[in-house]
Amino acid sequence: MIEVVEPGPYATVQDLGRPGYAHLGVPRSGAADLRSAALGNRLVGNPESAALVELTFGGAVLRFSRGVWIAVTGACCPVEVQGREVGMSGPVWVPANGELRVGMPSTGLRTYVAVRGGIEAERVLGSCSTDSLSGLGPRPLRRGTKLPLGKGCGTLSVDLAPVAPLQSQPVIGVLRGPRDDWFVPNALHDLCAEPYEVSSDSNRVGARLVGRRLARSRQGELPSEGMVAGAIQVPPNGQPIVFLADHPPTGGYPVIGVVRSSDLPTVAQCRPGTRIRFRLT
Repeated sequence: MIEVVEPGPYATVQDLGRPGYAHLGVPRSGAADLRSAALGNRLVGNPESAALVELTFGGAVLRFSRGVWIAVTGACCPVEVQGREVGMSGPVWVPANGELRVGMPSTGLRTYVAVRGGIEAERVLGSCSTDSLSGLGPRPLRRGTKLPLGKGCGTLSVDLAPVAPLQSQPVIGVLRGPRDDWFVPNALHDLCAEPYEVSSDSNRVGARLVGRRLARSRQGELPSEGMVAGAIQVPPNGQPIVFLADHPPTGGYPVIGVVRSSDLPTVAQCRPGTRIRFRLT
């Protein structure tokens, strides 16, 4: 059992989400940074689909009722076990009744705590993920929340391909979107011409950006149509929004581009104030 002593600003249980239900209006959800979550699970011998804890801005204290192997990945944080500093991106032993402390990240936004055996939370449509938009899945973690653990059977790993640290100004690959014809001819060039800053209004649904306004060539709104993670929607104010893990399955604003799937975890790690650049690929 894991007992949440302090959850930090925002902590949830996540796995790979609920794929295949968008036609029923159910978002996929899942870990915002799938790359870091998968790495954490590999390190402790879990399948990549195992449930784990996602922390936003760190600040958590977790107590373990039995001795377990854990791994902390994602945004770089100070990490302590029983008051002793330990490293990230590698297996770490926590003794019975031991406490794990995760501080505020120096860079990045989301940190993952994987535990050997995974978290055995209640599944909804096949997933333990907390969906902040629809409310499906377990509630966000609070003081006193207790999470049961499964039994580990895989092999511990020292992964030879850790996630690269977040750059000070990441460059994000973007594909031409299905509604780029709703914008003036130079709009895609404008999207890539200058950096955009991640707004404090961002969350697991989407990263709101502030920068050069993207002008439309058409007025009015589209009928609602399907959306994917990474879609760059542009509302009437011309400021783009990059959809993340908890994005709605449909939307009515035109999509000028779509973030390359391999770069989406990077966007999910960009805290408010981070400046990013887009590159058409």
